[in-house]
Amino acid sequence: MMKSVQMEQQQSSSSDSDGTDQARGYSIIVPGNLIATTDGFEKKEHSWFALSPIPSDLSIQVEDITFCVHKYPLVARCGYLNRLELEPSNPDLGYDLKLENFPGGSETFELVLKFCYDLPIGLNPNNVAALRCASEFLEMTESLEDGNLISKTEAFFTFVVLSLWRDSVTVLKSCEKLSPWGENLQIVRRCCDSISWKVSRENSATVENISEEDWWFEDVATLRIDHFIRIIVAIRAKGTKSESIGSCIMRYAEKWLPDIDAGKAIKRRGYSQNEVQWSVTTGKSLEGVIGQNKEHRMIIESLVSILPPQKEAVSCKFLLWILKMALVFSISPALISELEKRVGMVLEKANVNDLLIPTYTVGDQGKMVKMTNDWTMHNIDVVQRILEYFLIYEQQQQLLLQQNPGTLTVGKLLDNYLAEVARDPNLSISKFQVLAESLPENARTCDDGLYRAIDTYLKTHTSLSEQDRRRLGKIMNCEKLSIDACMHAAQNDRLPLRTVIQVLFSEQVKMRDIIQGKDNCDDNPDQDGSWLCTKKEVNTLKAELDIVKAKMEELQTDYFELQQEYEKLNNKHKSLSSWTFKWMKIKKSSLAQAKTVEEEADDGHPRSHSGHKTKFHRRVSIS
Repeated sequence: MMKSVQMEQQQSSSSDSDGTDQARGYSIIVPGNLIATTDGFEKKEHSWFALSPIPSDLSIQVEDITFCVHKYPLVARCGYLNRLELEPSNPDLGYDLKLENFPGGSETFELVLKFCYDLPIGLNPNNVAALRCASEFLEMTESLEDGNLISKTEAFFTFVVLSLWRDSVTVLKSCEKLSPWGENLQIVRRCCDSISWKVSRENSATVENISEEDWWFEDVATLRIDHFIRIIVAIRAKGTKSESIGSCIMRYAEKWLPDIDAGKAIKRRGYSQNEVQWSVTTGKSLEGVIGQNKEHRMIIESLVSILPPQKEAVSCKFLLWILKMALVFSISPALISELEKRVGMVLEKANVNDLLIPTYTVGDQGKMVKMTNDWTMHNIDVVQRILEYFLIYEQQQQLLLQQNPGTLTVGKLLDNYLAEVARDPNLSISKFQVLAESLPENARTCDDGLYRAIDTYLKTHTSLSEQDRRRLGKIMNCEKLSIDACMHAAQNDRLPLRTVIQVLFSEQVKMRDIIQGKDNCDDNPDQDGSWLCTKKEVNTLKAELDIVKAKMEELQTDYFELQQEYEKLNNKHKSLSSWTFKWMKIKKSSLAQAKTVEEEADDGHPRSHSGHKTKFHRRVSIS
């Protein structure tokens, strides 16, 4: 058998002036047994040699590997090499041709060489995409030879790979290293369409006999973020349930993003201003996290942008976790605001640990940097905005007009959160007060949690002024405190005196009401079991009430004594002023009368009445 290899040569410049491109070709007749004369390849250091009795006449470098092969087997099937004018080997370079950016690298080129030498190659999902791109790069079309590599790989991909779930995922994952060839040849699009169609089918058990609802999560979660987004968008367009899509997004985020452990924050010397750090943990080392900041930021932004709009699509815990990640890696402010609104819609399902959002962000060098100028450990402003979104959502739902379980749950959640952040010595009283007063009055049926938060804040901030203590005391409603909370508050030296008096009065009223209810319970033993009580309990309550009354009387006695002392000081000052005024008046009157008597004596009108003299002497003595 003889094979003909067509070579093209350009004509001289004189023929170009005719306005037409003409080629003068010639055929080289090569025996068929000289074209495929190798049984394999042998590797020596960074070079591959074709095992053949005929010396190789062409060296091609791919990446850092040099392949010493024969020219004609490649030229016969590769249009790209057929068009090149191969120069003689340069001893300085060590190769005749270097293929830059070859799809699949040296491993794929080795398979292409085996195909050109008619050696068997095994097509599988791991190499079919690379071989398809490589054959396109080398232009291995049907015009050169029937059954060339392009047609073989295309047929295997279309009829074998796309019909199976795992093969489609494998090929799509292999395309991550074949950009842009995988996109240009529509390999990525066809794999995404195949995967989304299989997921959206109602009977998922027919794909690979897997009956679980989340059977496709793990495979899809291994893909790169851009391929994952395309599949999710295609699945949503086909009407897949939002809960299923949300669960898949959560699985992907858990696999690819690091974790921020707020519950195990590293603290040195308690809550020091400059030495509070947050622990960032992941399945990889911290150095790996530092080098992937941009990738993490891109993943977070992509996942947030494709979250289903339904509030039940993803859990509140996941929303708060992804919000922490968004703040730490500084994603777009618009996406952060969208996350805060989503959290506000389901805030009643959150817990305190989820709301502990750090005030740090990861810088470009991988170091934790403060978001704000203050040194608070937790981001209070974010929680404040979430509460505002929650109230707006509740008003839109017209649920605040009546007391609903969601609002009460958020009230308890806020009290627990306040008790947690109150231990931060850098938390200002203004932020604490504003956050505590964010919810309406009907959001709390009992203020015990709020009292606990206030007491914790007073324990931590021992240098507060009396005015600041009064501000904290006004936050809670003493009438909503339980008996136990009232008893504790009555003996709490950290509370201002006015608040303690209000607590004692409220406790006295509650004790009286409880005792009256107990007495009524004793008089009516046939009432419901919840009202039954023993005489011992009544006596205990009475004894506690007597103690409270005694303390109240002591406080009232002290108050009356202080008031009497104050009145005595005022009366003493008034008496002294009155006596001085009267004395000056008498003195002036005596002097005036003495002057009048002297004038009468000078005029020759002496008074002979002894009574008048006696009176005059008495006035003089008085003066």
